[in-house]
Amino acid sequence: MTEIKQIDIINHKKFIMKSEEYNYFAFISYSSHDQAWGKRLQRKLEGYRMPATLCSERGWERKPINPVFFAPTDIQPGGLTAELQERLRASRHLIVICSPHSAQSEWVGKEIEYFHSLGRTANIHFFIVDGRPHSGDPETECFNPVVERLGLPEILGANIHEPIYRWSWLNKERAYVQLISKLLGVEFDSIWQRHRRRMVQRTVAWTLGGIAIAVALAFTWHANQQFDSEIRLTEASPRNAALPPMADAVVTITLDNETKSDTLRTMKTSVVFANLPHRYLKESVHIQVTSYGFLETDTVMPLSKAVELPIRRDPEVYGAFRFKLWNPMTEKSYPQVAVTVEGHQFVADDSGYVYVRLPLEAQREKYHITASAPKVDDTLSVPCGPDAVITTNE
Repeated sequence: MTEIKQIDIINHKKFIMKSEEYNYFAFISYSSHDQAWGKRLQRKLEGYRMPATLCSERGWERKPINPVFFAPTDIQPGGLTAELQERLRASRHLIVICSPHSAQSEWVGKEIEYFHSLGRTANIHFFIVDGRPHSGDPETECFNPVVERLGLPEILGANIHEPIYRWSWLNKERAYVQLISKLLGVEFDSIWQRHRRRMVQRTVAWTLGGIAIAVALAFTWHANQQFDSEIRLTEASPRNAALPPMADAVVTITLDNETKSDTLRTMKTSVVFANLPHRYLKESVHIQVTSYGFLETDTVMPLSKAVELPIRRDPEVYGAFRFKLWNPMTEKSYPQVAVTVEGHQFVADDSGYVYVRLPLEAQREKYHITASAPKVDDTLSVPCGPDAVITTNE
């Protein structure tokens, strides 16, 4: 058994040594209509990596089918010129791309005929990309007539349309491997099973990679979608119909280093910040609200498409003020005098100032003020300045 294996290795080494006599491993013959297939086949053959164990056993390089001559990369074929004949002589194998176009090509026929004349008939290989072998119909026949005229051995060739598998791409790959196995003189199954496993692995990897890319693109698309955020205000403090309603509230949101502001006219309306980047949806953002008569709201909260923000009245605006009881005739104030403001009693200090602080529910825009001594019966509008006075003639 060992002796047979050694003989096999020696024969393959002779095969490699003999192949080194040629400048090209193979020559691709084709019709100009099939030029794309020629380029594709050249890339497939030159780039095909053989199994490492097989290369080690037979003394091959990992890419043993190299170089492959394809006319457009070297010369423009116009006939069997001396140069083209030299390329054919320098090629170990001839690969014919078979189709109804190549079957009717005069130059493909001449290339087959010339290569046959070199005594290398066994090294002519057929790669069928279109049509049917031996159909007898010029519209569908894929073999050039010279094949029959020369009496070449019965051939079928590697056919990319042979319906072995359900998927056409797998049948194409099988045809490539068929051709490679014939070029290298190895059993088809010795490389096909490995090739098919690698294709499955690549397909799984491509599928997973495609899913990952699709997810990333979907996430990016989703993250770049814009949205509108509608902000409404609600009063969280006790309601007091005697005080003026909220008006002209300035609402400001801060997104990173960008600030957007809008004015909300009444509590019943809302402001809409349009076309916001989707990445801010449900993200915490800085929101400020300022409105006269209300406490400033300065908060950080998640941004959504509908935001309801509570605000509270400032109890100091209408409920904390001072005034002085003043007699303009004598230019004197009235210290330590009891004063009633909307039913709440206060006492003037030593300078005659009355300091008033009322709960929110008792606040008004105007207050009725009375005092028993001196006689005072007047109205004070708030907010008022620190020098407000209630005058008396006593």
